[in-house]
Amino acid sequence: PPRSTLFPYTTLFRSLVMIIRKRSPFGRAETSFSPEPDKAITAVELSGEDHKVILSLTDDTWKVNREYDARKSAITFFLRVLREIRIKSPVSPEMFSDEIVAKGIRPVRVEIYENRKLLRSFYVYRTTSNKYGNIMKIKEKSKPFIIHFPGFEGDIGSVFNPNELFWKPHTLFNLLPSEISSIALDNYSDTTSSFRIETAGNNFNLLDLSKPLTGWDSSRVRRYISYFTLVPFESWAFEMTENERSELSAQKPLFRISVRQSDGKNTVLTLLERFNDGEKDTGRLWGKTGDNEEYMIIRYSDIDPLLRKLNYFYPEDE
Repeated sequence: PPRSTLFPYTTLFRSLVMIIRKRSPFGRAETSFSPEPDKAITAVELSGEDHKVILSLTDDTWKVNREYDARKSAITFFLRVLREIRIKSPVSPEMFSDEIVAKGIRPVRVEIYENRKLLRSFYVYRTTSNKYGNIMKIKEKSKPFIIHFPGFEGDIGSVFNPNELFWKPHTLFNLLPSEISSIALDNYSDTTSSFRIETAGNNFNLLDLSKPLTGWDSSRVRRYISYFTLVPFESWAFEMTENERSELSAQKPLFRISVRQSDGKNTVLTLLERFNDGEKDTGRLWGKTGDNEEYMIIRYSDIDPLLRKLNYFYPEDE
């Protein structure tokens, strides 16, 4: 037939191919988890049973609940996850019942926005039964799927965390020397090594927790105070059980560091020994501050500069 005669059929065939390519085998309405590539993500709201957090882009800076700067590495990875998650496989009603319903797992609702426009929303059922993906639904009554992040061999469900603490920088102390008015270190395994430092401008006092001392090196005191400029911790122990919390609360601390700021704020960090499968963890400690109930995992390499003994502040014998 003449080419002009075939033109309508060719156009129709191409249109059908495009439609088939765009269609999802499970139904697009229940499988669209990622926003369209041309849409900008400017805010994400995560709502769980006990926590809720809003991550929003303000003046090129991501904020946590519009108040705190967000942890950059967490935001960068989270945005990649939102863009690149894909369906790995459907979940049967039996599997969903066994893995989610029977275990009482409540979902985290995720809402993704471009300015005020809702781009996508879905539910994440965080489960450790599948190492490489988590179960998600577009709506609570929609079909469930195992969603994964191709190329990433980790638990993507961990980033859908509605706890504000998860998104804030993992920082124990971030203080300039001028912002510190006193530091006290209680060493419970060697009480004679405990000490207290009081500051007033460029003047310092060193005490053994009961009386002022003499003969110490002011340059060492100044150096020690500078160690509080940036002290990170590794991660939060959100998965800790209530039994584990109770056991830790009854455990005798190794150290307690108390820092009073010039503005009156007081931070008390308690450090406890950590065990893995009954073996002492020589690389990490448990940590807890008085202003929240969560425990932290702290590397010795990060906290060690603060764990000085009283004799550190005295000149070495020649």
